[in-house]
Amino acid sequence: MNNYIILHGSFGSKDGNWFPWLKKELESRNYKVDVPQMPVGVGNQNYDNWEKELNKLSANENTTIIAHSIAPVFVCKYLINNKIKVKKLIFVCGFNNYLGIDPDFDAVNETMFLNNLDDIKKYCNNIICFYSDNDPYVKFEVEKDFANLVSNEQHIIKNGGHINAESGYTEFKEILEVL
Repeated sequence: MNNYIILHGSFGSKDGNWFPWLKKELESRNYKVDVPQMPVGVGNQNYDNWEKELNKLSANENTTIIAHSIAPVFVCKYLINNKIKVKKLIFVCGFNNYLGIDPDFDAVNETMFLNNLDDIKKYCNNIICFYSDNDPYVKFEVEKDFANLVSNEQHIIKNGGHINAESGYTEFKEILEVL
């Protein structure tokens, strides 16, 4: 059976942004949807702690993972390290090897980065990236480089900010169109 996993970003919450709305939309179509609360904060958020949380869920060739901000590169690293194939990946505002946001974000994000990012194509051949032309946290070029390296489909959201609640995204209807 197809299942979905939705992952928030750094200092995020499973109850933030458009995640509850998307969970409700998918469950109304009778899909199994997991939206785990990942460990957040300096000292708690790191690759190892996030891996432990994701290990509690079932990810396989019937799984679509939707991930926001730092979560896309975490997902790539997780799938590559654990050699897990999935059905589809949808990444929103993803980036890799980007520091300089601020000391706290840099501290929690750095453990997620990897150098063999393009290896993700061995574990999923349907990768869709959404990002905006005016993200206040991650430069457009950084998100575009990430998308160019991993995706086979890209969507640029005009004036979408970080595509989060702060920029008006408590719903994200465009994502349903690619699901």
